[in-house]
Amino acid sequence: MAEIFEPLTVLSEQFNKLPGIGKKTAQRLAYYVLMQPDEFARDFSNALLDAKAKVRYCKTCQNICAGDVCSVCGNAKRDQSTVMVVKSPKELIAMEKTGEYQGVYHVLHGLISPMDGISPDDLTIKELLARISLGNIEEVILTLSPTVEGDATAMYLAKLLKPLGIKVTRIAQGLPMGSDIEYADEATLLMAWKERKEL
Repeated sequence: MAEIFEPLTVLSEQFNKLPGIGKKTAQRLAYYVLMQPDEFARDFSNALLDAKAKVRYCKTCQNICAGDVCSVCGNAKRDQSTVMVVKSPKELIAMEKTGEYQGVYHVLHGLISPMDGISPDDLTIKELLARISLGNIEEVILTLSPTVEGDATAMYLAKLLKPLGIKVTRIAQGLPMGSDIEYADEATLLMAWKERKEL
């Protein structure tokens, strides 16, 4: 009997590896996929493989994109002298939804978190410093969640950047403490950005 359920168990375990997916949800998703026509499973697996094969990191800002440079960095109308540093592409998308920010971005792909084994070397800080060394960046806006990890990362970056003569600001703390930027509504995020303060 166990052999019959082994493929279902393996599928469920794969869904369970996704962030925010518990065992019961993983089982539900596995059953759902199995109940769909074969074309659904084929299309689903092809979409995963296609995304993994074609999505890469922007050479400039480290955002995900399909080419060498993302659409923001490739836009000549954007203010290249102002760089907003964000944790992940999700925060970049949240900020873009405000429709107000006209600078460019830098995606760290995480926050400093010794408890999780994430050090500054695990983030794209070297790439940020390389961009700044080119000399055309005047302000770096740290748009990091007001959490212990976000605060630690912001302080670390401020200590690195300020001696370089760069204006370093952080979005205002209008966001609830301990919250994630990706869940903030556009109005709150826009106000926090406009009320940013120099570090």
